[in-house]
Amino acid sequence: MTLSPQQIQEQPIQVGVVMGSRSDFDTVSGALTVLAQLGVGYEVRVLSAHRTPQLLSSYAVRAERLGFSAIIAAAGGAAHLPGMLAAYGRVPVLGVPVQSRALSGQDSLLSIVQMPAGIPVATFAIGPAGARNAALFAAAMIATTDAALRQRLDAFRAAQTRAVLDDAYFEGHPQAGEA
Repeated sequence: MTLSPQQIQEQPIQVGVVMGSRSDFDTVSGALTVLAQLGVGYEVRVLSAHRTPQLLSSYAVRAERLGFSAIIAAAGGAAHLPGMLAAYGRVPVLGVPVQSRALSGQDSLLSIVQMPAGIPVATFAIGPAGARNAALFAAAMIATTDAALRQRLDAFRAAQTRAVLDDAYFEGHPQAGEA
């Protein structure tokens, strides 16, 4: 079940996608693709925990007021963005570490995953794979109360399974040959 571009635009915003700087867009672009494929309404913002702290706090409060189901927050370096969003609001934050030049994103991963008890941030893999999984996780959370999205998510997962099973080199596939 695929939605048309117009149907996607008509979806209410359920997920905020936030990045610490415009250079993080390559990391989050896969998340936007997944959300669009599944028909989950989203908005994108660039907010910095260090350069725009007042804007960041008002965004967290606004996301809660508007009933967002999740915020996907991608950050590199010190990666304070996801934790600060979680501290300012109650909307679940899904942290995506951005791969950096200095430490290949390990610094970002540790900054996000090591949140103190009481301020949870779900943390995903470093880079674009983490962003895609954060989008799928957000969709799965929303699908617990949205039957139409649940059907689209099931179809998405079934298509992934078919892609593996249809691969002629898949072990067990009739064309794969004997091991």
